[in-house]
Amino acid sequence: MNSDTSMPSPESVHISVLLNEAVDALAPKAGGRYLDGTVGMGGHSFAIMERTGGEGFLCGLDRDRQALELARIRLAPFGDRVHLVHTRYSEFEAALDGIGWAVDGALIDIGVSSLQIDSAERGFSFSSDGPLDMRMDRDSEELPVSRLVNRAKLEDLKDIIERYGEDPQAGRIARAIVEARVRKPIETTGELAALVERAYPAAWRAKARNPATRTFQALRMAVNDEIGELERFLDAILGRLKPGGRVAVISFHSLEDRVVKHRMKAWAQGCICPKHIPVCVCHHAPEALLVTPKPVCPSERELMLNPRAGSAKLRVAEKLDPHARQADEDSGEEAARLRYEAKRAARLARHGREGRERA
Repeated sequence: MNSDTSMPSPESVHISVLLNEAVDALAPKAGGRYLDGTVGMGGHSFAIMERTGGEGFLCGLDRDRQALELARIRLAPFGDRVHLVHTRYSEFEAALDGIGWAVDGALIDIGVSSLQIDSAERGFSFSSDGPLDMRMDRDSEELPVSRLVNRAKLEDLKDIIERYGEDPQAGRIARAIVEARVRKPIETTGELAALVERAYPAAWRAKARNPATRTFQALRMAVNDEIGELERFLDAILGRLKPGGRVAVISFHSLEDRVVKHRMKAWAQGCICPKHIPVCVCHHAPEALLVTPKPVCPSERELMLNPRAGSAKLRVAEKLDPHARQADEDSGEEAARLRYEAKRAARLARHGREGRERA
């Protein structure tokens, strides 16, 4: 039981999305070392450690100190087998270097947590009024959303809302923000949500979804550099996985899922020669195997229990052993050579037979 009555229990605050599916995909084992780049309140991490029978090791990262403290409470039963670090998940290499690890599996669950959404003072949600902040790490030098909203150029605001929010009304919303801030700085989530709603055409406002949803999502993604974080993580993770190790990514946004999909597809691609070349000359070999050719989505039961999981998608890839791959390539080249020699011998034998028959 948590002895700090001011701190909510992790289980009561957040429900981990695609929990069983993600842990099954990682297939944790006793003695294995695992990275949870977005440890949050420790739901996935606890399940990973539990699956190892408490005999695995875990490095958990998060840039939200409050979440990290909750994770520390939840993962306390595993003692010094768990290392928790306050950092961005894109900077995981420094954390692993600090403990001298390569890992057997890595997981990131990207997006915003229930702890952040449900805390009005964090400024992530339009459901309750609070300061316009949205920073995942309030101790960082990152600027709050209020700074972006009140100082960014019209075209920059439009681009952010259009790109990250995929909102067809991005231009109208950006203009409404710029016009409103001339009269008075926009300082709260309630002010921004009301402004966005007024900017929407009446026919669009009649739809069920809150008009501010996409704008809040876009501003959050921009201020926390969420796409950049994901890309930097994917750039480096294969280099820190052991052969046979798996990386699992849970995303909630179509842009994020697209980045993961294309990157994993590139890892799994073999020959990259132009199609008009009949025989491979590039010798490019795949680096990973797609464990999930199509994304894994929440079950109907999970959606009933946790509607916030609705847009979640899980993709998993497994790092191939480069030495085994080289051996396969060598054996493949040898097999090709033997096939060529066999065909050549058959051709010579056929020509010799035809020559004797003519004679």
